[in-house]
Amino acid sequence: MVASWAPGQRPARASTVAEQRARLPPPATCQDPVAGVWKSHSYDKIYLDWTIFTLEMRRVAEGSEEFEGTITNQSWIAEAHESSPPACRGDLHYVISMDAQGNVHDQTVNFGGVGNYRVDDVPCGTWDMGYNLDHFTGVIDPEILEFQTVNNDGGRAVNEPVVFRRVACLDGDEVDTAPRVAVVPPPFYPPEEEGGGCGFRS
Repeated sequence: MVASWAPGQRPARASTVAEQRARLPPPATCQDPVAGVWKSHSYDKIYLDWTIFTLEMRRVAEGSEEFEGTITNQSWIAEAHESSPPACRGDLHYVISMDAQGNVHDQTVNFGGVGNYRVDDVPCGTWDMGYNLDHFTGVIDPEILEFQTVNNDGGRAVNEPVVFRRVACLDGDEVDTAPRVAVVPPPFYPPEEEGGGCGFRS
């Protein structure tokens, strides 16, 4: 999260869990129970900004509990009803990403940024601040493919509640759940032969 947007010591107040869930796409069913693309979508009522976090999580090796990938944060200052970025009015809108590492043990996620953050895009406003790497922890509910987590970045985000849902599988990991209708081919009847039996023709 942005490090220098913290007036005083007021904690951030994100959307409720129910509000966050209502904005997310349907869950994706994948072959891997954890790997995939996880997304959140929340509004901060103190700082008046929207944030969409995207976690791309890949296993370091098949069967490993260690994960690597990326964390992307798209944020924009806007009113509470503007859940998609509005046309530029001069308010800040930015996209930041970072490499990430972590692990998942017994459905407990521990996934955070490593190295340096990248300012990928600033569609509106001016970026002139620092950024603390994000770090998420939480427990996956396999029935609904979600995990409720808290974000701790050492700055503005301190135990900030965030709801993630897996919204896409990694390439080649999709599970085809479309209904299939098995069509039995018609029986094969050999053509009738003219003539007598025993292989002789008249």
